[in-house]
Amino acid sequence: MYIRRTALTAIIFLALFVLQEALFNQVRFQLGGFSLFLIFSLCWAALSTPEVGAITGFCAGFLLDLAPSANGPIGQWTLILIVVGFGIAFLRYGDDSLRGNPLGLVLLVVVGVLVTLTAYLSLGVLLGLDLGSTFQLLKSVLGNGLWTLVIAPFVLPVTSRLHRAIFETRETI
Repeated sequence: MYIRRTALTAIIFLALFVLQEALFNQVRFQLGGFSLFLIFSLCWAALSTPEVGAITGFCAGFLLDLAPSANGPIGQWTLILIVVGFGIAFLRYGDDSLRGNPLGLVLLVVVGVLVTLTAYLSLGVLLGLDLGSTFQLLKSVLGNGLWTLVIAPFVLPVTSRLHRAIFETRETI
C-alpha cells in the first residue's frame, strides 16, 4: 500500500516538475510569473499531516534544487520547503476552521508561496548570491503572490482530488 502511494505521488510530482521546467519557465509572464510546481506542492502539503507535509517539502525542494533554472546552492530549496511544508500542514491540520474552508486554504498557500520566496531570497543574500536589484526582487515576489492568488483556486480542486484518490484507503472487512 505504501509503495503504491509513494509511486503514484512521485509520478505526479515528476510530471508537474517537467511541465513546470519545460513549459511554464519558458513563458515570460507579467510581474514575474508563477510556479505551478510550488503551488501544487504547497497545496499537497496543506492537505496532508505535518509529517507528510515535511516529506512533501523535502521531495519538492530536492527537485527544485536539481532544476536547471535554480541558481542557488544545492539544499537551499530543500531546507526552505521542509520548513514551509511542515508549517502549512501543521497550521491547517491543527485549525478546524481551515479544514473545510477552501478560501482559507488558498490564502494559506498564497502566504506560503510568499514566505517561501522571501526565505529563499533572504537565505540567498546571506549566502552571498547576486540576485539583482531590490525593486526587481520585490516586484517578482509580489507578482508571484498575485499570480498564485489567481492560479491556486484552479489548482486546489485538482490537487485535492489527486490527494484523496491516493491517500484514502477503501478497505472492506
